[in-house]
Formats: sequence, structure tokens, C-alpha cells
Amino acid sequence: MPGRGVWLRARARLRRFPAALAACGDQAAAYGRCVAAAAAGPAELRRDACLQEFRALRECFARAVRPGLA
Repeated sequence: MPGRGVWLRARARLRRFPAALAACGDQAAAYGRCVAAAAAGPAELRRDACLQEFRALRECFARAVRPGLA
């Protein structure tokens, strides 16, 4: 079946997600707090409002799923 390898790789990445999230708990919490605070007011949530926190979380995920490159 063509494309089967794509699905196998996607499933493998999804299986690693819980461990990556656990390894990046502090960054995930900081990003969540930022989004919650930005969305709490009367104004709309704006793009890039939590960019610094998002980048820190993204970098942590990248290190967690590729530990040999850290």
C-alpha cells in the first residue's frame, strides 16, 4: 500500500509526544499561563502574544525528540 511508511512515521512521532511533553512541563506550563492570561481580558488573543514562551516550548520539544542533537 503506497504511503504506508508515512503513517508509520507519523504514529512513531505521536508515540514520543507524551515523553516530550513530560520533559517540557515547565515550558508547557509557562506557555499555557501566557495564553490564559492573554485571553482573559476583554481584548482578543493576538498573534505572537506568547511568542517567547512558544519558542521555548518548541525548542524543548525538539531537544526531547532528538536527544542525540542536544
